[in-house]
Amino acid sequence: MSDQRPLLEVSDLIKHYPVRAGVLRRAVGTVHAVDGVSFSLARGETLGLVGESGCGKSTVARSVLRLVEPTSGQIRIDGTDISALSKAALRPFRRSMQIVFQDPFASLNPRMTAGDIVGEPLQVHGLATGKEKQERVAKLFQQVGLRPDQMRNYPHQFSGGQRQRICIARALALQPRLIVCDEPVSALDVSIQAQVINLLIDLQRDHGFSYLFIAHDLAVVSHISHRVAVMYLGRIVEIADKAELFQNPRHPYTQGLLASVPLANPKMKRLTPLVDGDVPSPVNPPPGCAFHTRCRYAMERCKVERPALRDASPGHQVACLLNEGTGRALALP
Repeated sequence: MSDQRPLLEVSDLIKHYPVRAGVLRRAVGTVHAVDGVSFSLARGETLGLVGESGCGKSTVARSVLRLVEPTSGQIRIDGTDISALSKAALRPFRRSMQIVFQDPFASLNPRMTAGDIVGEPLQVHGLATGKEKQERVAKLFQQVGLRPDQMRNYPHQFSGGQRQRICIARALALQPRLIVCDEPVSALDVSIQAQVINLLIDLQRDHGFSYLFIAHDLAVVSHISHRVAVMYLGRIVEIADKAELFQNPRHPYTQGLLASVPLANPKMKRLTPLVDGDVPSPVNPPPGCAFHTRCRYAMERCKVERPALRDASPGHQVACLLNEGTGRALALP
């Protein structure tokens, strides 16, 4: 019988940053970067996390991996809560969690060859040295579509897409079960984006690991994800299977995101944009529903009640008072 327990479970994750000012650097406020995020990720699944810039996507990614320390909440890997583990106790879990960053050049050491960069995790964790390490690195290069003879080259000798392939190979070196992709194709040309996305899909099919895929491009997310979670101002407002979310969006913010997607055919009917105004400051987020200041459907309740993620239909959760108890989605104009 297979293990049905999720690989990753995040419960009420919160990450706040103090705002300091003055000569004494006293705290004068708090940035609510992530404000109570919960989700799960199954083995072999890709969860896309989307939203506007500054909504907390990357902070969620780094908090899950403990690259930044969460303020509170639980992060479980295979049922083990790693949110409060010491660095020494966390070390064995590092091998099963890796990340691919947004900028492939900034995340590579310019003084190291590509082969040394990919082989460094093997050496740090004591998995391979010498000839064995070189052989494993050469195999990793082939898996991501690079030639083994390129192992001697430095990062500046590669194109942007090739550098991102090096980052992917480095992430694969320890045979992780979870790979966090923090906008891995946003810095690449569109033609190269498709190549890298298809590579990630092929690698997942071959190795069975899970992706937490951070992006703001809905087209990319729809291509690679199995489920999609929509974030707004540090909170998840909707989460559902990919097809369900794109065909039947229930939260006004999700509908606004879909309405803003550029159309390839200018003669096609465009959905009416549903989002007004600017994103509020995370230093002083609105009370109640964080989206009520920009929502055309906002009620008085929305200004004081913070909606929780609730099942709107099987596998489809929405944090919106308009959907509570109706069993119906808001109609797209």
